[in-house]
Amino acid sequence: MALTKGEIAPDFKLPSTNGTEFRLSEYLGEPLIIYFYPLDFTPGCTKEACSFRDNFDVFRQANVKVIGISTDSVKKHLRFKEKHNLPFELLSDKGGKVSKLYDALLPFVKISKRVTYLLDKEHRIAGVFENLFGYDKHIKVMIDLLANKSYK
Repeated sequence: MALTKGEIAPDFKLPSTNGTEFRLSEYLGEPLIIYFYPLDFTPGCTKEACSFRDNFDVFRQANVKVIGISTDSVKKHLRFKEKHNLPFELLSDKGGKVSKLYDALLPFVKISKRVTYLLDKEHRIAGVFENLFGYDKHIKVMIDLLANKSYK
């Protein structure tokens, strides 16, 4: 079960495809979408990432940063990001520690589940959607939350 609306998102630090370490607390004051996904280059994960890419202007206009997280390596993330021209950063959660912290880890295979969080400016969870096979629904739910100003 994913974290629930109203909870403060746990702070974390992970390596990013931009060559730095991403620390959630450094973005306090900014709303964020953090989406966890299983694996780069799989059909559903590719469609989900490309859907976030194709709707990126919606998120940018709302001043909401998009961050993708999976247990894949930064090296694999870089290939995935380049191949699909993704305009947002991907974070490597090797070992699944952050995925577990966000209740987004498949226990036996130790890969991330498909869970998307919308965080408000204080990093309180303003919305959450969990559906392993409904990759296309994650973007729609987040866009609907933005339209309803659920992140202000």
